[in-house]
Amino acid sequence: MNKIKIGFILGAFLFFAQTYAQLGDNKFPSYFGIQVKTLFPSSFIANPNTIVEKEGLSATLHQKIGYSFGATVRAGLTEFISLETGINYTQRFFDISGSIADSNVFINNQMGFIQYDIPINALIYIKMTKKWYANASLGFAAGFKPTSIATTNNLNGSQFFYNTGVVQKKFSLDLNGNFGFEYRSKKAGVYYVGTSVRLPLKPLFVYVATYKNQGYKVTQYGDVAGGYLSVDFKYFFHTTRARDLPQRPIE
Repeated sequence: MNKIKIGFILGAFLFFAQTYAQLGDNKFPSYFGIQVKTLFPSSFIANPNTIVEKEGLSATLHQKIGYSFGATVRAGLTEFISLETGINYTQRFFDISGSIADSNVFINNQMGFIQYDIPINALIYIKMTKKWYANASLGFAAGFKPTSIATTNNLNGSQFFYNTGVVQKKFSLDLNGNFGFEYRSKKAGVYYVGTSVRLPLKPLFVYVATYKNQGYKVTQYGDVAGGYLSVDFKYFFHTTRARDLPQRPIE
C-alpha cells in the first residue's frame, strides 16, 4: 500500500507540474497548487453509522475523522470564473463494534478505506478587496476505489467475527461543492481556506458482518454512504504569465 501511495504522489505532481508549466500562456489567472483536507462525517450529509442486525447478530460501522491531500489546478476562463480540477488521495477511518445476543461475545475493531479522487468544479470568484476573494464552486468528483477491506476477530479459536467492506464498483461519481476565502499575493502565491461537502450518489462500499462458531454462521449486509464535510487548506504557487515576462531582442 505504501508503494501505491508513493506512486500516486509522484504521478500527481509530475502531471500537474507539466500542466503548470503551460499556464503562463493563459490570458486569465491560472494556478497550480497543493491542498490538504480534514474530513468530518456528518449526519446532515449522510448517516455516519451503518447498523446491521440479524438473528442475534448486531454490528455497527462508525465513520471517523479522515484526511485527504493532493495537487490541484485552476484554469482561468474569465477574470472571475475558473475550472478547477486535480487528483487527491483520500483516507477514511471506521470504528467497528459487534455483539451476539444472549452471549458473552463483544468485539471492537477498526478499518481504513482508501480512495483516489479527481474533482472537476466550476468556480466563481467574488472580489472583496484588492487581495481578498471569496469563491464558491460546484461539480463532480470521479473516484477510484482500488480494493475491498476486511478485519477479523478470533474470539477463542472456534468463534470468529469477520468485518468486510466490499467494493462492488471500483469507479464512482459523487457531487461536491466548496466555499471559501483566499488571499492573493503577486510574489507569494495564493492562500485559501474553506469548506467542502461530498454527496455520494452511490454507496461507498457494502459492509458485511459475519459471526461464525463451528457449524453456525450468520451474515448481514448494509450500505455505507461515506459522505462528509471537510475543512480545506490550499496553496497555489505564484504564476508568471507569458505577457508579463520582459521582452528580449532576438539574437
